[in-house]
Amino acid sequence: MLHKEKLISFKTRPIVLTIAATDSAGMAGVAMDVKTQQVFGIHSMVAVTANTAQNNFEVLSVNPVDVVALKEQLEALKSLPIAAVKVGLISNIEQARVIANFITSTHFPLILDPVLSASNGFEFFKRKDIAAYVDLLIPLCTLVTPNLGETSLLTNLGVSSAEEVELAAESMLLFGAKNVLIKGGHGEDAYGEESNSDNCQDYFACDEKSFWLTSERKLSKNTRGTGCALASSIASCIAQGYAIEDAIVIGKMAINQGLTHGYSVADGKGPVSILHFPDRQKDLPILSQLSEVDLYRPAFPLCHETPLGLYPVVERAVWLKKLLPLGVTTIQLRVKDLRGEALIREIKNAIEIAEQFNCRLFINDHWELAIELGAYGVHLGQEDLDDADLDAILAAGLRLGISSHCHYEVARALHYKPSYIACGPVYHTNTKQMPWIPHGVDGLNYWVNVLTYPVVAIGGINAERIAEVHQTGANGVAMITAITEAEDPQQTTQDFLRLINQS
Repeated sequence: MLHKEKLISFKTRPIVLTIAATDSAGMAGVAMDVKTQQVFGIHSMVAVTANTAQNNFEVLSVNPVDVVALKEQLEALKSLPIAAVKVGLISNIEQARVIANFITSTHFPLILDPVLSASNGFEFFKRKDIAAYVDLLIPLCTLVTPNLGETSLLTNLGVSSAEEVELAAESMLLFGAKNVLIKGGHGEDAYGEESNSDNCQDYFACDEKSFWLTSERKLSKNTRGTGCALASSIASCIAQGYAIEDAIVIGKMAINQGLTHGYSVADGKGPVSILHFPDRQKDLPILSQLSEVDLYRPAFPLCHETPLGLYPVVERAVWLKKLLPLGVTTIQLRVKDLRGEALIREIKNAIEIAEQFNCRLFINDHWELAIELGAYGVHLGQEDLDDADLDAILAAGLRLGISSHCHYEVARALHYKPSYIACGPVYHTNTKQMPWIPHGVDGLNYWVNVLTYPVVAIGGINAERIAEVHQTGANGVAMITAITEAEDPQQTTQDFLRLINQS
Protein backbone atom coordinates (compact mmCIF):
# COMPACT_ATOMS: atom_id res chain seq x y z
CA MET A 1 0.00 0.00 0.00
CA LEU A 2 1.37 3.39 -0.95
CA HIS A 3 1.45 6.12 1.63
CA LYS A 4 -0.88 8.83 0.46
CA GLU A 5 -0.98 12.53 1.31
CA LYS A 6 -3.65 14.53 -0.47
CA LEU A 7 -6.64 16.74 0.09
CA ILE A 8 -9.97 14.97 -0.10
CA SER A 9 -11.68 15.19 -3.48
CA PHE A 10 -15.45 15.43 -3.32
CA LYS A 11 -15.93 14.71 -7.05
CA THR A 12 -15.61 10.97 -6.55
CA ARG A 13 -16.69 9.32 -3.34
CA PRO A 14 -15.35 5.95 -2.24
CA ILE A 15 -17.89 3.68 -0.57
CA VAL A 16 -17.75 2.54 3.05
CA LEU A 17 -20.28 -0.02 4.26
CA THR A 18 -21.23 0.31 7.92
CA ILE A 19 -22.66 -2.75 9.66
CA ALA A 20 -23.91 -1.51 13.03
CA ALA A 21 -26.89 -0.68 15.21
CA THR A 22 -29.01 2.43 15.38
CA ASP A 23 -28.85 4.65 18.47
CA SER A 24 -32.27 6.13 19.21
CA ALA A 25 -30.54 9.10 20.86
CA GLY A 26 -28.59 9.78 17.63
CA MET A 27 -25.20 10.01 19.34
CA ALA A 28 -23.48 6.77 18.37
CA GLY A 29 -23.92 3.79 16.08
CA VAL A 30 -25.06 4.30 12.50
CA ALA A 31 -25.86 8.00 13.03
CA MET A 32 -22.29 8.77 14.11
CA ASP A 33 -20.78 6.52 11.44
CA VAL A 34 -22.58 8.16 8.53
CA LYS A 35 -21.99 11.69 9.81
CA THR A 36 -18.27 11.04 10.28
CA GLN A 37 -17.77 9.29 6.96
CA GLN A 38 -19.40 12.10 5.02
CA VAL A 39 -16.94 14.58 6.53
CA PHE A 40 -14.21 12.51 4.85
CA GLY A 41 -15.88 12.57 1.44
CA ILE A 42 -17.30 9.06 1.67
CA HIS A 43 -20.55 7.63 0.34
CA SER A 44 -21.97 5.66 3.29
CA MET A 45 -23.98 2.47 2.93
CA VAL A 46 -25.61 0.81 5.92
CA ALA A 47 -26.67 -2.65 7.04
CA VAL A 48 -28.45 -2.45 10.39
CA THR A 49 -27.83 -5.14 13.04
CA ALA A 50 -30.15 -3.84 15.77
CA ASN A 51 -32.42 -1.02 16.84
CA THR A 52 -31.45 0.17 20.29
CA ALA A 53 -33.64 2.11 22.70
CA GLN A 54 -31.27 4.26 24.78
CA ASN A 55 -30.57 7.73 26.06
CA ASN A 56 -27.89 9.43 28.14
CA PHE A 57 -28.82 7.51 31.25
CA GLU A 58 -29.69 3.97 30.27
CA VAL A 59 -30.06 1.36 27.56
CA LEU A 60 -33.68 0.22 27.65
CA SER A 61 -33.42 -2.47 25.03
CA VAL A 62 -31.50 -3.86 22.07
CA ASN A 63 -33.74 -5.24 19.37
CA PRO A 64 -31.70 -7.42 17.00
CA VAL A 65 -32.46 -7.45 13.30
CA ASP A 66 -33.45 -10.88 12.06
CA VAL A 67 -30.47 -12.81 10.69
CA VAL A 68 -32.22 -13.33 7.35
CA ALA A 69 -32.91 -9.58 7.10
CA LEU A 70 -29.25 -8.79 7.86
CA LYS A 71 -28.10 -11.30 5.25
CA GLU A 72 -30.43 -9.77 2.65
CA GLN A 73 -29.10 -6.27 3.37
CA LEU A 74 -25.54 -7.47 2.79
CA GLU A 75 -26.52 -9.48 -0.30
CA ALA A 76 -28.06 -6.35 -1.83
CA LEU A 77 -24.78 -4.43 -1.41
CA LYS A 78 -22.03 -6.98 -2.11
CA SER A 79 -21.83 -6.27 -5.85
CA LEU A 80 -21.02 -2.57 -5.31
CA PRO A 81 -17.39 -1.32 -5.22
CA ILE A 82 -17.05 -1.15 -1.43
CA ALA A 83 -13.65 0.22 -0.40
CA ALA A 84 -13.93 -0.69 3.30
CA VAL A 85 -16.37 -2.22 5.77
CA LYS A 86 -16.76 -0.80 9.27
CA VAL A 87 -18.46 -3.11 11.79
CA GLY A 88 -19.78 -1.95 15.14
CA LEU A 89 -22.38 -3.54 17.42
CA ILE A 90 -23.25 -7.15 16.61
CA SER A 91 -26.20 -8.53 18.56
CA ASN A 92 -25.52 -12.26 18.57
CA ILE A 93 -23.30 -15.04 17.29
CA GLU A 94 -25.66 -15.76 14.37
CA GLN A 95 -25.13 -12.22 13.07
CA ALA A 96 -21.38 -12.63 13.53
CA ARG A 97 -21.49 -15.71 11.29
CA VAL A 98 -23.39 -13.85 8.58
CA ILE A 99 -20.90 -10.99 8.65
CA ALA A 100 -17.93 -13.37 8.63
CA ASN A 101 -19.34 -15.17 5.59
CA PHE A 102 -19.88 -11.82 3.85
CA ILE A 103 -16.28 -10.70 4.40
CA THR A 104 -14.89 -14.12 3.46
CA SER A 105 -16.79 -14.09 0.16
CA THR A 106 -15.98 -10.46 -0.76
CA HIS A 107 -12.53 -9.88 0.79
CA PHE A 108 -13.42 -6.26 1.60
CA PRO A 109 -11.09 -4.60 4.17
CA LEU A 110 -12.73 -4.98 7.60
CA ILE A 111 -12.39 -2.42 10.38
CA LEU A 112 -13.95 -3.91 13.50
CA ASP A 113 -15.01 -1.75 16.45
CA PRO A 114 -16.00 -4.51 18.89
CA VAL A 115 -18.94 -2.92 20.75
CA LEU A 116 -19.56 -5.58 23.39
CA SER A 117 -21.15 -3.63 26.23
CA ALA A 118 -22.34 -0.14 27.15
CA SER A 119 -20.41 2.13 29.51
CA ASN A 120 -23.11 1.51 32.12
CA GLY A 121 -22.48 -2.24 31.93
CA PHE A 122 -25.38 -3.20 29.63
CA GLU A 123 -24.32 -6.33 27.75
CA PHE A 124 -24.72 -5.99 23.96
CA PHE A 125 -23.12 -9.34 23.15
CA LYS A 126 -23.31 -12.45 25.34
CA ARG A 127 -20.06 -13.14 27.14
CA LYS A 128 -20.42 -16.88 26.65
CA ASP A 129 -20.13 -16.34 22.87
CA ILE A 130 -17.12 -13.99 22.86
CA ALA A 131 -14.66 -16.81 22.14
CA ALA A 132 -16.67 -17.72 19.04
CA TYR A 133 -16.86 -14.02 18.10
CA VAL A 134 -13.06 -13.89 18.24
CA ASP A 135 -12.65 -17.05 16.16
CA LEU A 136 -15.08 -15.85 13.49
CA LEU A 137 -14.14 -12.19 13.07
CA ILE A 138 -10.65 -11.37 14.37
CA PRO A 139 -8.82 -13.37 11.64
CA LEU A 140 -10.74 -11.37 9.01
CA CYS A 141 -9.84 -7.96 10.43
CA THR A 142 -7.70 -5.48 8.56
CA LEU A 143 -7.90 -3.55 11.84
CA VAL A 144 -9.60 -4.13 15.19
CA THR A 145 -10.08 -1.13 17.53
CA PRO A 146 -11.08 -2.27 21.05
CA ASN A 147 -10.98 -0.07 24.12
CA LEU A 148 -9.33 -1.39 27.27
CA GLY A 149 -12.42 -3.19 28.58
CA GLU A 150 -13.14 -4.77 25.20
CA THR A 151 -9.50 -5.80 24.89
CA SER A 152 -9.73 -7.67 28.18
CA LEU A 153 -12.92 -9.43 27.09
CA LEU A 154 -11.50 -10.43 23.70
CA THR A 155 -8.18 -11.73 25.02
CA ASN A 156 -9.12 -12.78 28.57
CA LEU A 157 -6.08 -10.81 29.73
CA GLY A 158 -5.61 -7.94 32.13
CA VAL A 159 -4.67 -4.50 30.79
CA SER A 160 -3.49 -2.80 33.99
CA SER A 161 -0.06 -1.80 32.64
CA ALA A 162 1.53 -0.72 29.37
CA GLU A 163 3.25 -4.09 29.17
CA GLU A 164 -0.09 -5.88 29.50
CA VAL A 165 -1.62 -3.68 26.78
CA GLU A 166 1.24 -4.62 24.46
CA LEU A 167 0.83 -8.31 25.34
CA ALA A 168 -2.91 -8.15 24.65
CA ALA A 169 -2.27 -6.59 21.24
CA GLU A 170 0.21 -9.36 20.47
CA SER A 171 -2.45 -11.90 21.43
CA MET A 172 -4.93 -10.42 18.96
CA LEU A 173 -2.28 -10.59 16.25
CA LEU A 174 -1.85 -14.26 17.10
CA PHE A 175 -5.63 -14.64 16.80
CA GLY A 176 -5.21 -13.50 13.19
CA ALA A 177 -5.84 -9.74 13.15
CA LYS A 178 -3.58 -7.91 10.69
CA ASN A 179 -3.51 -4.69 12.73
CA VAL A 180 -4.61 -3.81 16.26
CA LEU A 181 -5.33 -0.41 17.83
CA ILE A 182 -6.06 -0.50 21.57
CA LYS A 183 -7.74 2.71 22.68
CA GLY A 184 -6.81 4.23 26.02
CA GLY A 185 -9.54 6.82 26.52
CA HIS A 186 -12.67 6.60 28.69
CA GLY A 187 -11.10 8.56 31.54
CA GLU A 188 -8.21 6.12 31.88
CA ASP A 189 -4.53 6.30 31.07
CA ALA A 190 -2.52 3.74 29.14
CA TYR A 191 -2.26 1.56 32.21
CA GLY A 192 -6.00 1.08 32.56
CA GLU A 193 -6.19 2.82 35.94
CA GLU A 194 -8.36 5.71 36.99
CA SER A 195 -5.90 8.54 36.85
CA ASN A 196 -5.39 12.28 36.82
CA SER A 197 -3.07 11.81 33.85
CA ASP A 198 -3.00 14.73 31.46
CA ASN A 199 -2.41 12.32 28.58
CA CYS A 200 -4.50 9.87 26.59
CA GLN A 201 -2.61 7.01 24.94
CA ASP A 202 -3.47 4.44 22.29
CA TYR A 203 -1.32 1.49 21.23
CA PHE A 204 -0.94 0.18 17.68
CA ALA A 205 0.64 -3.12 16.65
CA CYS A 206 1.07 -5.23 13.54
CA ASP A 207 3.63 -7.87 12.61
CA GLU A 208 6.09 -5.27 11.26
CA LYS A 209 5.88 -2.44 13.80
CA SER A 210 4.26 -1.06 16.91
CA PHE A 211 3.91 2.40 18.44
CA TRP A 212 2.12 4.49 21.03
CA LEU A 213 0.04 7.57 20.21
CA THR A 214 -0.08 10.22 22.93
CA SER A 215 -2.35 13.28 23.06
CA GLU A 216 -3.23 15.73 25.78
CA ARG A 217 -6.46 14.54 27.38
CA LYS A 218 -9.50 16.55 26.28
CA LEU A 219 -11.62 17.49 29.26
CA SER A 220 -15.11 17.21 27.80
CA LYS A 221 -18.29 15.54 28.97
CA ASN A 222 -19.41 15.24 25.33
CA THR A 223 -17.73 11.96 24.44
CA ARG A 224 -20.59 9.84 23.10
CA GLY A 225 -19.76 8.00 19.90
CA THR A 226 -15.97 8.30 20.14
CA GLY A 227 -15.36 4.66 19.25
CA CYS A 228 -17.74 4.79 16.30
CA ALA A 229 -16.24 8.05 15.06
CA LEU A 230 -12.66 6.81 15.34
CA ALA A 231 -13.32 3.55 13.50
CA SER A 232 -15.33 5.37 10.82
CA SER A 233 -12.57 7.97 10.38
CA ILE A 234 -9.99 5.23 9.93
CA ALA A 235 -12.22 3.26 7.56
CA SER A 236 -12.79 6.42 5.53
CA CYS A 237 -9.06 7.07 5.21
CA ILE A 238 -8.40 3.47 4.17
CA ALA A 239 -11.14 3.84 1.55
CA GLN A 240 -9.41 7.01 0.34
CA GLY A 241 -6.16 5.09 -0.14
CA TYR A 242 -4.17 6.04 2.95
CA ALA A 243 -1.81 3.50 4.47
CA ILE A 244 -3.02 2.00 7.75
CA GLU A 245 -0.53 3.96 9.90
CA ASP A 246 -1.58 7.25 8.33
CA ALA A 247 -5.27 6.36 8.62
CA ILE A 248 -4.83 5.76 12.35
CA VAL A 249 -2.98 9.03 12.95
CA ILE A 250 -5.59 10.96 10.94
CA GLY A 251 -8.35 9.16 12.83
CA LYS A 252 -6.81 10.20 16.12
CA MET A 253 -6.56 13.79 14.87
CA ALA A 254 -10.23 13.65 13.94
CA ILE A 255 -11.24 12.44 17.41
CA ASN A 256 -9.20 15.17 19.09
CA GLN A 257 -10.98 17.70 16.87
CA GLY A 258 -14.34 16.02 17.58
CA LEU A 259 -13.83 16.24 21.34
CA THR A 260 -13.08 19.95 21.01
CA HIS A 261 -16.31 20.56 19.08
CA GLY A 262 -18.53 18.08 20.95
CA TYR A 263 -21.86 19.49 22.05
CA SER A 264 -24.40 18.80 24.78
CA VAL A 265 -27.85 17.36 24.15
CA ALA A 266 -30.62 18.81 26.32
CA ASP A 267 -28.00 19.99 28.83
CA GLY A 268 -26.77 16.42 29.15
CA LYS A 269 -23.85 14.48 27.81
CA GLY A 270 -23.55 14.77 24.05
CA PRO A 271 -21.58 13.39 21.11
CA VAL A 272 -18.20 14.24 19.65
CA SER A 273 -18.48 16.35 16.52
CA ILE A 274 -15.95 16.07 13.68
CA LEU A 275 -16.50 19.06 11.40
CA HIS A 276 -13.90 18.64 8.63
CA PHE A 277 -10.76 16.80 7.61
CA PRO A 278 -8.33 17.38 10.51
CA ASP A 279 -5.94 20.21 9.81
CA ARG A 280 -4.43 21.46 13.08
CA GLN A 281 -1.13 20.54 14.67
CA LYS A 282 -2.72 20.66 18.14
CA ASP A 283 -4.81 17.63 17.15
CA LEU A 284 -1.84 15.58 15.95
CA PRO A 285 -0.82 12.87 18.41
CA ILE A 286 2.81 12.30 19.36
CA LEU A 287 4.05 8.98 18.01
CA SER A 288 6.67 7.04 19.96
CA GLN A 289 7.99 3.51 20.31
CA LEU A 290 7.65 3.52 24.11
CA SER A 291 4.69 4.44 26.29
CA GLU A 292 6.77 6.84 28.39
CA VAL A 293 6.52 10.17 26.57
CA ASP A 294 7.38 13.64 27.80
CA LEU A 295 5.11 16.06 25.94
CA TYR A 296 7.05 18.91 27.51
CA ARG A 297 10.58 17.86 26.51
CA PRO A 298 12.84 20.75 25.40
CA ALA A 299 12.61 21.78 21.78
CA PHE A 300 15.56 22.01 19.42
CA PRO A 301 16.80 25.57 18.76
CA LEU A 302 15.16 27.61 16.01
CA CYS A 303 17.01 28.48 12.83
CA HIS A 304 16.97 32.24 13.52
CA GLU A 305 14.37 34.61 12.15
CA THR A 306 15.59 34.58 8.54
CA PRO A 307 13.69 31.96 6.49
CA LEU A 308 15.71 28.97 5.39
CA GLY A 309 15.01 30.00 1.80
CA LEU A 310 16.77 28.22 -1.06
CA TYR A 311 18.20 25.08 0.50
CA PRO A 312 20.66 23.20 -1.76
CA VAL A 313 21.54 19.62 -0.82
CA VAL A 314 25.07 18.76 -1.98
CA GLU A 315 27.47 15.83 -1.67
CA ARG A 316 30.82 17.68 -1.38
CA ALA A 317 32.17 20.73 0.42
CA VAL A 318 33.39 22.21 -2.86
CA TRP A 319 29.76 23.06 -3.65
CA LEU A 320 29.73 25.43 -0.69
CA LYS A 321 32.57 27.39 -2.27
CA LYS A 322 30.52 27.72 -5.45
CA LEU A 323 27.11 28.51 -3.97
CA LEU A 324 27.53 30.41 -0.70
CA PRO A 325 29.09 33.54 -2.27
CA LEU A 326 25.87 33.85 -4.34
CA GLY A 327 23.75 34.45 -1.23
CA VAL A 328 22.69 30.94 -0.20
CA THR A 329 22.10 31.04 3.57
CA THR A 330 21.16 27.38 4.20
CA ILE A 331 22.78 24.25 2.79
CA GLN A 332 22.99 20.54 3.56
CA LEU A 333 26.01 18.30 3.16
CA ARG A 334 24.82 14.82 2.22
CA VAL A 335 27.85 12.53 1.92
CA LYS A 336 27.06 8.87 1.26
CA ASP A 337 30.31 7.45 -0.16
CA LEU A 338 33.07 8.49 2.26
CA ARG A 339 34.24 6.93 5.51
CA GLY A 340 36.89 7.51 8.16
CA GLU A 341 39.37 10.36 7.77
CA ALA A 342 38.10 11.28 4.31
CA LEU A 343 34.60 11.86 5.74
CA ILE A 344 35.96 13.87 8.67
CA ARG A 345 37.98 16.11 6.33
CA GLU A 346 34.95 16.69 4.10
CA ILE A 347 32.65 17.68 6.96
CA LYS A 348 35.33 19.83 8.64
CA ASN A 349 36.02 21.64 5.38
CA ALA A 350 32.31 22.29 4.83
CA ILE A 351 31.90 23.68 8.36
CA GLU A 352 34.82 26.09 7.87
CA ILE A 353 33.40 27.39 4.59
CA ALA A 354 29.90 27.75 6.06
CA GLU A 355 31.24 29.72 9.02
CA GLN A 356 33.11 32.02 6.66
CA PHE A 357 29.84 32.95 4.93
CA ASN A 358 27.64 32.78 8.07
CA CYS A 359 25.63 29.99 6.41
CA ARG A 360 23.47 27.45 8.22
CA LEU A 361 25.07 24.10 7.41
CA PHE A 362 23.16 20.90 8.18
CA ILE A 363 25.02 17.60 8.13
CA ASN A 364 22.95 14.70 6.82
CA ASP A 365 23.03 11.55 9.00
CA HIS A 366 26.55 11.89 10.49
CA TRP A 367 25.33 13.37 13.77
CA GLU A 368 28.32 12.27 15.87
CA LEU A 369 30.78 14.07 13.61
CA ALA A 370 28.44 17.06 13.42
CA ILE A 371 28.62 17.34 17.22
CA GLU A 372 32.36 16.70 17.40
CA LEU A 373 33.24 19.19 14.65
CA GLY A 374 30.74 21.89 15.66
CA ALA A 375 28.28 21.97 12.79
CA TYR A 376 25.23 24.24 12.83
CA GLY A 377 22.75 21.41 12.57
CA VAL A 378 21.89 17.82 11.65
CA HIS A 379 19.31 16.52 9.21
CA LEU A 380 17.93 13.02 9.77
CA GLY A 381 15.67 10.77 7.78
CA GLN A 382 13.02 8.70 9.54
CA GLU A 383 15.18 5.59 9.25
CA ASP A 384 17.93 7.31 11.27
CA LEU A 385 15.82 8.45 14.24
CA ASP A 386 16.06 5.15 16.11
CA ASP A 387 19.87 5.02 15.95
CA ALA A 388 20.75 8.67 16.55
CA ASP A 389 21.20 10.07 20.07
CA LEU A 390 18.70 12.91 19.85
CA ASP A 391 19.41 14.02 23.42
CA ALA A 392 23.13 14.35 22.64
CA ILE A 393 22.37 16.45 19.56
CA LEU A 394 20.08 18.68 21.65
CA ALA A 395 22.62 18.98 24.47
CA ALA A 396 25.27 20.09 21.96
CA GLY A 397 23.03 22.96 20.88
CA LEU A 398 22.69 21.81 17.27
CA ARG A 399 19.60 22.37 15.18
CA LEU A 400 17.66 19.37 13.92
CA GLY A 401 15.74 18.86 10.70
CA ILE A 402 13.66 15.71 10.13
CA SER A 403 12.33 14.34 6.85
CA SER A 404 8.68 13.31 6.71
CA HIS A 405 6.43 11.99 3.97
CA CYS A 406 3.06 11.31 5.61
CA HIS A 407 0.91 11.80 8.72
CA TYR A 408 2.57 8.87 10.49
CA GLU A 409 6.05 10.33 9.99
CA VAL A 410 5.02 13.87 10.94
CA ALA A 411 3.51 12.53 14.19
CA ARG A 412 6.80 10.72 14.82
CA ALA A 413 8.85 13.85 14.07
CA LEU A 414 6.76 15.91 16.51
CA HIS A 415 7.95 13.68 19.34
CA TYR A 416 11.42 15.24 19.03
CA LYS A 417 10.37 18.91 18.54
CA PRO A 418 12.83 19.57 15.70
CA SER A 419 13.97 22.89 14.29
CA TYR A 420 12.17 22.22 11.02
CA ILE A 421 10.25 19.44 9.28
CA ALA A 422 10.96 18.61 5.64
CA CYS A 423 7.83 17.51 3.74
CA GLY A 424 7.91 15.67 0.46
CA PRO A 425 8.11 14.52 -2.15
CA VAL A 426 6.19 17.48 -3.53
CA TYR A 427 6.67 16.10 -7.04
CA HIS A 428 8.02 12.86 -8.46
CA THR A 429 11.76 12.55 -8.01
CA ASN A 430 14.38 10.07 -9.22
CA THR A 431 16.90 11.11 -6.57
CA LYS A 432 15.66 8.49 -4.13
CA GLN A 433 13.31 5.51 -4.38
CA MET A 434 10.18 6.44 -2.43
CA PRO A 435 6.90 4.56 -1.88
CA TRP A 436 4.93 7.78 -1.38
CA ILE A 437 2.60 9.43 -3.84
CA PRO A 438 3.81 13.03 -4.42
CA HIS A 439 1.96 15.59 -2.31
CA GLY A 440 1.62 18.18 -5.04
CA VAL A 441 1.28 21.85 -4.15
CA ASP A 442 -2.08 21.24 -2.42
CA GLY A 443 -0.54 18.62 -0.12
CA LEU A 444 2.43 20.87 0.65
CA ASN A 445 0.08 23.74 1.36
CA TYR A 446 -1.82 21.49 3.78
CA TRP A 447 1.31 20.83 5.84
CA VAL A 448 2.44 24.46 5.75
CA ASN A 449 -0.92 25.42 7.26
CA VAL A 450 -1.13 22.52 9.73
CA LEU A 451 2.33 22.80 11.26
CA THR A 452 3.63 25.58 13.45
CA TYR A 453 7.16 24.33 12.65
CA PRO A 454 9.10 25.73 9.69
CA VAL A 455 8.36 23.49 6.70
CA VAL A 456 10.98 22.69 4.08
CA ALA A 457 9.63 21.54 0.72
CA ILE A 458 11.59 18.81 -1.03
CA GLY A 459 11.25 16.51 -4.01
CA GLY A 460 11.16 17.15 -7.77
CA ILE A 461 11.31 20.95 -7.47
CA ASN A 462 12.76 22.73 -10.52
CA ALA A 463 12.75 26.13 -12.22
CA GLU A 464 9.17 25.71 -13.46
CA ARG A 465 7.87 24.75 -10.00
CA ILE A 466 9.91 26.74 -7.50
CA ALA A 467 7.69 29.85 -7.54
CA GLU A 468 4.43 27.99 -6.80
CA VAL A 469 6.17 25.95 -4.12
CA HIS A 470 7.52 29.03 -2.38
CA GLN A 471 4.13 30.74 -2.59
CA THR A 472 2.69 28.08 -0.26
CA GLY A 473 4.62 29.75 2.54
CA ALA A 474 7.21 27.00 2.87
CA ASN A 475 10.08 28.28 4.99
CA GLY A 476 12.65 26.53 2.82
CA VAL A 477 12.86 24.98 -0.64
CA ALA A 478 15.31 22.09 -0.84
CA MET A 479 16.83 21.22 -4.21
CA ILE A 480 19.35 18.59 -5.26
CA THR A 481 19.71 17.74 -8.94
CA ALA A 482 18.04 20.95 -10.16
CA ILE A 483 21.22 22.71 -9.01
CA THR A 484 23.98 20.10 -9.00
CA GLU A 485 23.11 18.72 -12.44
CA ALA A 486 22.39 22.07 -14.10
CA GLU A 487 24.54 23.15 -17.06
CA ASP A 488 25.49 26.29 -15.13
CA PRO A 489 24.86 25.58 -11.41
CA GLN A 490 25.85 29.04 -10.25
CA GLN A 491 23.64 30.88 -12.73
CA THR A 492 20.81 28.47 -11.93
CA THR A 493 21.24 29.16 -8.23
CA GLN A 494 21.11 32.91 -8.83
CA ASP A 495 17.93 32.46 -10.88
CA PHE A 496 16.35 30.39 -8.08
CA LEU A 497 17.28 32.95 -5.45
CA ARG A 498 15.71 35.69 -7.60
CA LEU A 499 12.52 33.65 -8.10
CA ILE A 500 12.20 33.08 -4.34
CA ASN A 501 12.75 36.74 -3.59
CA GLN A 502 10.16 37.75 -6.19
CA SER A 503 7.53 35.27 -4.98
